Amino acid sequence: MYFAALLARTEDGWEASDTELDDVETLTDLADLAREAAVDDDTVVALVEQEDAWFGVIRLDGDDDPRVFISNAAVAARSSYGAMLTDELLGRDKDVEDELASLDLDGTEDGEPETQQGEDEADTPVPAGPLGDARLLEDLGIGEKELLILDGDALGAIAEALGCTDILEAVR
Repeated sequence: MYFAALLARTEDGWEASDTELDDVETLTDLADLAREAAVDDDTVVALVEQEDAWFGVIRLDGDDDPRVFISNAAVAARSSYGAMLTDELLGRDKDVEDELASLDLDGTEDGEPETQQGEDEADTPVPAGPLGDARLLEDLGIGEKELLILDGDALGAIAEALGCTDILEAVR
């Protein structure tokens, strides 16, 4: 089970909205969704978690590229939205990988077993533990060290540091 929320910074504080990720297939889709929630191109923080197994933070500032942090990349990579974020951070292009996988590039005939299964460059191993920009919330009151040690109700702790616990809880 996933929970996702968007926190949009305004002149008066933060506005929160829960969001459905059904139509989100890429980080670009998520960034577009977050930008729609932005007020005057101000900061938007997208929070995603899967049953306390992992959480992700995606920050957008105006038209800048999104900054991403995942609490446990190896665990996140086993879920659809987590895999989307880890693939982005590791520079994997799923469309290219799927296309390459369908081609016979190893010189074997169809149906002939491969003699060795090797890793190619697209198979970058997913690290166990955090991945991404652990400093993405530093100017908002959550330093790298604090973000790296969050577990359990991490989204609640982030909301508390941002001063919007009640707002986030209202959309949970």
